[in-house]
Amino acid sequence: MRPGVRCATLDGYVRVARSCGLDPARLLAGEGLTVADLAVPDKWVPAAAVARLLDRTAVESGVEDVALRLAGVRRLATLGPLSVVLRQEPDLRSALSLLCRYEHSYNEALRLRLEEAGDLATMRLWFEFGEPAPARQALELATATLVGIVRELLGRQWEPLSLCFTHRAPASTAAHRAVFGPRLQFEHDFTGLVFYAAELDATNTMSDPLLRPYADQLREALGAPPAATVTGQVTQLVEMLLPVGRCSTRQVAGSLGMTERTLHRRLAAEGRSFSSIVHEVRAALAERHLAADRYTLTDVSELLGFTAPSAFSRWFRQQFGMSPSAWRATTRPAG
Repeated sequence: MRPGVRCATLDGYVRVARSCGLDPARLLAGEGLTVADLAVPDKWVPAAAVARLLDRTAVESGVEDVALRLAGVRRLATLGPLSVVLRQEPDLRSALSLLCRYEHSYNEALRLRLEEAGDLATMRLWFEFGEPAPARQALELATATLVGIVRELLGRQWEPLSLCFTHRAPASTAAHRAVFGPRLQFEHDFTGLVFYAAELDATNTMSDPLLRPYADQLREALGAPPAATVTGQVTQLVEMLLPVGRCSTRQVAGSLGMTERTLHRRLAAEGRSFSSIVHEVRAALAERHLAADRYTLTDVSELLGFTAPSAFSRWFRQQFGMSPSAWRATTRPAG
């Protein structure tokens, strides 16, 4: 099933498209959407279609910062019920963790990961559309939205230590500096925010303890986040071990403190196998790395744990029905 996104993600799109001299109805129709769809914020539409729409809007208008303009007219409320819960989280750590756990409630293609290392924290984000789609504008929209959320919680003056994108810099970075601050990095190995880990414990200025019981009720209405499973633990380890060539059942089982036989048995109980997880992780990483401008196809092959680019190309064609270079071409801005 194609991952979807709430129509609320396009809140303000009609206004932005018109301000760029374009006909929003025509552009929406090109992706099987209508202006009426946007009036139903809880309607789900294919995430890849939204990514293509934003890309086409940028190309036809010649406005490279379309996503940033859209982010500028959106509100925290576009996240739906989750926005109410976010406002009542006690600190930034709780709020960002909530965004990560409940990403399925607002965008099924978006992946968020909060990491801490020493004095620094990193919030990484990427998309897994499951099909070729240009991610640049979608990534900039998601990143600007994330920065906006942090500023709503900590104050409008907040800026990250570094704001990173995997894609190339636009001809002018003026709009990006106005939104994100001066510490921009393009063609980085990930898209996301780097900031002081101490800020994770900063108090949410909007939180009201008296309203938290109501926020908890809304959280329950959102449904439980995906449960922690052996499959989830193995998936994370495979993602870390593939690039260093150490992705074996022995290594993964040892990292989890169990024997290989126990690992296979636990995965089977969840209806999974080690090989199927490796296959799925490779597919997701291939999509992510091919969208990054800094990696050559040989680099991507090595990051996925293949011994030679030819083996990667054969696997990729079997998985996606096209060559890696053809896939990469479809993720570049349309012309």
